[in-house]
Amino acid sequence: MNRVIVALVLLALLLSRPAAAQSDGDQFQLGVQLAGAVSSEFDSTDIGVGGRFSWHPTALLGAEAEVDFYPDDFADQPAFSRSRVEGMFGVTVGPRIGRLRPFGKLRPGFVIFRDAPAPFACILIFPPPLSCALAGGETVFALDFGGGVELFPTGRTFVRVDAGDRVVRYPSPVLARDGTAREDAFFSHDFRFAIGGGVRF
Repeated sequence: MNRVIVALVLLALLLSRPAAAQSDGDQFQLGVQLAGAVSSEFDSTDIGVGGRFSWHPTALLGAEAEVDFYPDDFADQPAFSRSRVEGMFGVTVGPRIGRLRPFGKLRPGFVIFRDAPAPFACILIFPPPLSCALAGGETVFALDFGGGVELFPTGRTFVRVDAGDRVVRYPSPVLARDGTAREDAFFSHDFRFAIGGGVRF
């Protein structure tokens, strides 16, 4: 996975060189957004809000940092997490075409599962269910990749919609939702989407 990330970043840098002259001077973006993740492991949808800061050294390449806060209890009752914090840090690659910029994205990061909102009862089996392993609070690795589009209605504003796959690495040993005992850390896939807007400067 590390080799893939390095290769994509190098490719983006190489492709960005001829596009440098296309930059219109608005190198930074500051935005807010509504974000959501449909968890395949827990069969539940998480909705949150967040902010994103982007730097565009060229018209083709962007580097960004995003933090989202999911405030509701998760997942089905009884909830094992009172809130989540998600951080994503990576690159976007895509050309500016008039007022549009379609892009692909690759952003490693993390998801923090905060502890359960109330005492969380777990059955005494080994390995424990994944919800029990997360109920005390846990930070897990995540990787978000996919694509989206940015719309520039004015010279200083933008609207952005993106979607993709959020790959989450869960701890072990645990009992997964499908009843499989996982002796090693494993990956699960969430559909992730976001819509928002902000200013360019």
